Amino acid sequence: MKQSMGRRASLGALVGLAAAPLIASKASAKPASPLPPITIYHLEGRRSERIVWLMEELGFPYDLKFKRGDLAGSMALIRQFSPVVPMAPTVKYGDQVLVESGAIIELILSRHAPGRLQPALDSRDYPDHLMWMHYAEGSLAARLFSDYRAWTAQPPKQRSRLVDSEAVVQFAENFLGQHAWFGGAAFSGADIMMMFPLNAATGLNLVEESQFPNVAAWKARIEARPAYQRMLAKARPDGMIGGLPRLPQHAPAGPREPPKPPA
Repeated sequence: MKQSMGRRASLGALVGLAAAPLIASKASAKPASPLPPITIYHLEGRRSERIVWLMEELGFPYDLKFKRGDLAGSMALIRQFSPVVPMAPTVKYGDQVLVESGAIIELILSRHAPGRLQPALDSRDYPDHLMWMHYAEGSLAARLFSDYRAWTAQPPKQRSRLVDSEAVVQFAENFLGQHAWFGGAAFSGADIMMMFPLNAATGLNLVEESQFPNVAAWKARIEARPAYQRMLAKARPDGMIGGLPRLPQHAPAGPREPPKPPA
């Protein structure tokens, strides 16, 4: 009898172990947490547009603070609220102060909009979505504005043989040749992140727009989205103001050296 009970107990333990992933999976699918009051401190035409756009896509309430047509005045509002590191976006999230648009987007989606604007964690699209969420600033915007500063100081005669603005945009172009969106099959927060630097790439004449038809087609789909149009009406009512001047010409394409293997 004891032996039989032991076998039943062992069987029960095995069943429990087998069921554990299912239980954990169900437990991890938590409902959306209540959204605290959100205030977005904004500069027209800058990265803070991403958070306005996100909230419009989700249909979430928010308070938008900026001085229309007055970048200096808008920055003064940010400095008054967050004097140590004034930047746009600065978001008041309940009683917390948040910066970094990518982190803010990930927080709001994961905590308050589960299952929306990002692929499922176990899907094939999720790694791409997450990569582009970080690529937008970590590789793309960083390289674009580094090149812009360098090229403004001394126009280049040819492009870098390594990674420059053309290369980082080409990587996005190639991906869009195989996928409709940076989130893979569906629009996601990664597309919200990528719009700002890709607009900067062509808007500042860092790259030749005609070389990137997939990016151009993607932009057209973005611009047709009702939430994007609502964002523009609220966050950029007078169009782009105080933008950086375009480069008079971008560097011609040049040969690239393949990366050397480590010694």
